[in-house]
Parts: sequence; structure tokens; C-alpha cells
Amino acid sequence: MRKWMIGLVALGILAAAAIVFVYRGEVLGVAVPQETVRAAELPAVKASNDVVADAVVVPIKSAQLSLPSGGIVADIAVEEGEQVEAGQVLVRLEASRQAAAVAQAEAQLLRAQLAVQDLQAGPRPEEIAAAQAAVEAAQAQLARVEQGARPEEISAAEAALAGANASLAKVNEGPREGELVAARADVANAKAALQQAQAAYDRVVGRADISARPESLQLEQATNAYQAAKARLEALQEGATAADIAAARAGVRQAQAQLEILEAPARSADVAAAQAEIRRAQAQLDLLEAGTRPETVAAAQAEVKAAEAGLEQAQAAIEETELLAPFAGTIASLDAQVGELVSPGVPVVWLADLSAWRIETDDLTELSVVRVREGDVVTISFDAIPDLELAGKVLRIEEIGETKMGDITYTVVIAPSEHDPRLRWNMTASVVIEAN
Repeated sequence: MRKWMIGLVALGILAAAAIVFVYRGEVLGVAVPQETVRAAELPAVKASNDVVADAVVVPIKSAQLSLPSGGIVADIAVEEGEQVEAGQVLVRLEASRQAAAVAQAEAQLLRAQLAVQDLQAGPRPEEIAAAQAAVEAAQAQLARVEQGARPEEISAAEAALAGANASLAKVNEGPREGELVAARADVANAKAALQQAQAAYDRVVGRADISARPESLQLEQATNAYQAAKARLEALQEGATAADIAAARAGVRQAQAQLEILEAPARSADVAAAQAEIRRAQAQLDLLEAGTRPETVAAAQAEVKAAEAGLEQAQAAIEETELLAPFAGTIASLDAQVGELVSPGVPVVWLADLSAWRIETDDLTELSVVRVREGDVVTISFDAIPDLELAGKVLRIEEIGETKMGDITYTVVIAPSEHDPRLRWNMTASVVIEAN
């Protein structure tokens, strides 16, 4: 192609020289042979409709990859030049905080799900039975209030009153003579035992181990027994105290009041209270048997949905700490190190599919691009490989133009008909598009 262009330029130069030669001969009055004039009259050269532009070699697919969230780089799983598969992990950030959020969201979801299951299961048989028993107990209490006291309860209350009166009478009478005689005898016996123990103690009192001998212990025990017997006798001789008499009288009044309660008819307030307890117990039973309201179940299910959304959000956050390859290709550039803080949206990996090449030019002005169509035949030559010329076709024309050096230019992508292993990314090329 380059040779063809050189030939075209040379032919133009020769034609111009011939025209100048003839013109100068006429001006100077020099006779120019007609053969020379006819030789200068070359046939008209038809203007070519081809579009010529500079271009570059680019991969069939490439992408600058960045992480949606920033953080500290924990692991780099690839190296520059390495082949990777689609979905392969390229870079990982530290994710302990995100993992904790996932665990918390999972626990919240489980709690919400269990709440729904509990509502849908309804009351257990034991709960129903307990509520029924409460109703029956309340009904029995009402019947007891309405019927009044049973004869045996009145008899028991009368017996309690009689016992209280007997205790009061005994307190008022004071100690019997027999009790005083027995108490005096106990004091005399305790005194004799004390004297005997004292005599035994006196016989060994001079010994060094006196405190460890049995005579010392026996004297102490005899002394205590004598003091206790003496105190009991004095208490009997003094008789009942005012406190004892008051306590006995209080017992009589309490027993009398209990008997009067049992003998009195049922009060309307007691009956009403018993009836209210029946209604309360019955309402609780009815509530259990009716089961959970649909609105309550729906609210609990909404909590489950909210918990699921929270879990998905937490999982998405932890997924954002991993950079995955969107397609299979080669790691062309890697701009990250372990321990480095990366910002969200900043490219750290440049991935490219180098299995095939595309030729891309952004050199077509608005005047040229209107003559180009997708599918047009293209001839491609390369500055770095002079002996390589490939055929191709227009694959895509970008719809939006860009301002470039004062002109509006459009990008055109060309697909070569074959792959050459010598091609490299961003090699310069020239393209001739056979426009219609």
C-alpha cells in the first residue's frame, strides 16, 4: 500500500513538471515540438474515494478494573502477564468488619424466621390445657364463694377458737402447784450435781493441766444446768407477763374473726371478683384457641424480608472487597500492593483479552466518516512491521464524535481478517478504507 502511494505521488510530480515545461516554453517564445506538447497532455487522474487514517492496535477486549469500596489490600492473587479466567479473584481487601456484619445479619434473619415459625405453630397443647385449668379453677372459686363455708370448715374454726380460749385461760391461771414442785426439784438436783462437780474439781485444781481435765468440763456443765433450772423456777413463780396475756387474747380474737367470716353469707364483692376471674381466664383460653392474627403473622414475615435484605446488603459489602475478572484474559497492568490503602473507583488492574486484535482509529473527521459504512473493506499496514499488510473490515462506528484539534472526529473499529503474533498493544498502523 505504501509503495502504491509513493507511485501515485511520483506520477503527479511528473505531470506537473511537464505542464511547467510547456508553459515556460510558450512564455519565452521557444518553439516547443508538438510531440512534446502531446506528451504533456496526460490523461486526467480520477480522485480516489478511499479514506486513509492513522490507527493503533488494541485488544479485542480490555478493561481497567477498580474496587467499588476502598480498603487495605490483604492479598494479590495474580501477577502481571498472568492468564486468568472469568470470575477469578484478582485482589482482596481486608474484610473482617464486613464479615462481622454478615454474621450479625444472619443472626437477625434467623431470629425473625423463628418468630414467624412460632406464630404459625400456634399454642402448644400444654398451654391450652393450662388455660382450661385456669377457667375451671375460677369457676370452682365462684361456686365456693356462692355456697359459703362447708360444715367441716366451721367446725375447724370453732375448734381453733376453743383452743385459743384455753390458752388464754391457762395464761391467766398461772403455774400449777405440781409444775412448781417439779421445778424446785430440778433446782435441787442441779445444785447437788454442781456441788459434787465442784468437789471433784477442787481435788485437782492445783495441777498444771487443770483446764484440759474432765473435772473442769463437768464443773462447767453442772453450773449451766443449775442456772437453767433456777431460771425456769423463777419464771414459774413470777407467772404470765402482760405480753403473754396480750398474745393469748389476740389469738382468741383471730380465731373468733375467722369463725365469723366462715359463718357470714357470701358478699356481692367476692362474687363479682370471682366472676371477673372466670371471664379473664376464659378470654385467655379463647385467645389461645383462636390462634395468631393474620396481621401479626404478616408483620413478622415483613421482619423476615427486612432481615433478608439486610443480609443481602452485608453479603454485597463483603463481595465488594474482592476484585474479580469480568472475562478471561491477561493481566496487562497491576497497580496495587499488599498493605496498601486503595480508594474506591481507582483502577488497580488492567485486564485484556489478547487472543485477537482490533484496529482502532479516532482520526476520521465528520466529512470522512459519512462515507464509511460497517462492513467496508479495509487494508491495514503497520509501521513496526513494514512487510505485513492485512485485510479487514469495518466492525463498528461510534455514534458520538469528539473534539480533536478543532475537528469533530469519530472512532472506527476495524477487525483484521487474521491474527499475527508479532502485533502488540498500541502499535501504530495505517488504514485505507474502501468507502462507497
